[in-house]
Amino acid sequence: MEDKIYQSYLEILKEELIPALGCTEPIALAYAAASAREVFGGMPERMDVFCSGNIIKNVKNVTVPNSGGMHGIEAAAVLGAVGGRADRKLEVLEAVTEEERQQVRALLAGHFCACHLHKGVENLYIRVEMTGKGHCAKVAISGKHTHIEQVEKDGEILYTDAPKEEERQTPQTPDKRELLNVKDILQFADLVRMEDIEEVIGRQVEMNTAISEEGLRNHYGAEVGRTLLAAYGDDIKVRARAKAAAGSDARMNGCSMPVVINSGSGNQGMTCSLPVIEFAKEWQVSKEKMYRALVVSNLIAIHQKKYIGSLSAYCGAVSAACGAGAAITYLYGGDYEAVAHTITNTIANMGGVVCDGAKSSCAAKIASAVDAAIMAHMLENADHCFRPGEGLVRENVEDTIRSMGYVGRVGMKDTDVTILNLMIGDKETT
Repeated sequence: MEDKIYQSYLEILKEELIPALGCTEPIALAYAAASAREVFGGMPERMDVFCSGNIIKNVKNVTVPNSGGMHGIEAAAVLGAVGGRADRKLEVLEAVTEEERQQVRALLAGHFCACHLHKGVENLYIRVEMTGKGHCAKVAISGKHTHIEQVEKDGEILYTDAPKEEERQTPQTPDKRELLNVKDILQFADLVRMEDIEEVIGRQVEMNTAISEEGLRNHYGAEVGRTLLAAYGDDIKVRARAKAAAGSDARMNGCSMPVVINSGSGNQGMTCSLPVIEFAKEWQVSKEKMYRALVVSNLIAIHQKKYIGSLSAYCGAVSAACGAGAAITYLYGGDYEAVAHTITNTIANMGGVVCDGAKSSCAAKIASAVDAAIMAHMLENADHCFRPGEGLVRENVEDTIRSMGYVGRVGMKDTDVTILNLMIGDKETT
């Protein structure tokens, strides 16, 4: 394998598989607010939050971690402003105290913060504006949950990462994610040195397993994971679904435990890891083989998301489960063709499931997506794969992934707008 590809894949894993506390969209809001407070130099008199539709969709109905049960956009932003630690980034709310929570409740009751839908921006966009005593501070995040695009105070731009006009006209360095493809991902998984992935994959196993067990022990949301085990028993096909769903049960309903994310999402990070861990235990494979399978799962998930985008109307649980299915086939000893068939079977079945925001039912979607991935693996074992020309299935797995990504990024744009309008009660807005 070329060293450029090896190093790029390793960098992708280290950049993408990072810990986050709570659903990443409210956490990004809290991070922006905590950063704005630092720029402002204390608490302002008023705060306004401008968000893209996808941010609103994914924050509206989730419980903010360490909030004492508060949920929604204003709660996430005000909690970040009052008790957030910007230097902790996606763990910005880890150290919030009860005194700070009480302060947040008082500010919310006094309408200290207002949220505004900002159209015509990236799917992932947040701008926090703080005003008071003649001063104003603004912090904008775009593209990624911790990517601060611009910082402004009293009309002066202190920092900007937006490309200048001459840079827009100059060919940019290709994103290393453009190097991802199924064949090289499998080769990388076979060849990667364990010392290179021990920390990043080991952290994913530890953190995501811990929150899954928490979700199975206690009552969170609709208790999808617990219900699956109670209703269907502990067969491996049930456990794989239940473990992933239970992590989401906890995460979507305020559990303050961190998870290791994938493609900017905790739900996706749990979906592409927990089923693989469970199958590895069932089949009693070595720790090394499990880690290599998790490399497959994570990179296959990221490979699909590079076409879809970080936030869209396409449910990310499907692309993450597709990665898990590929990794299960890899664990089973499947070669490139077998893994490609598993990916194709999953996409042909579940591709296009809509994302209608982050909330308790995400756990159920995860369970369904993992079920489809397991079935895709079983179909492949029986020498069955959906054929080119059937729907979006193309002549090879790369074209099939690309086609589904185009549907998610471009074809579902109007779907995304429709979902948002229905969620915010504005059916006439276009």
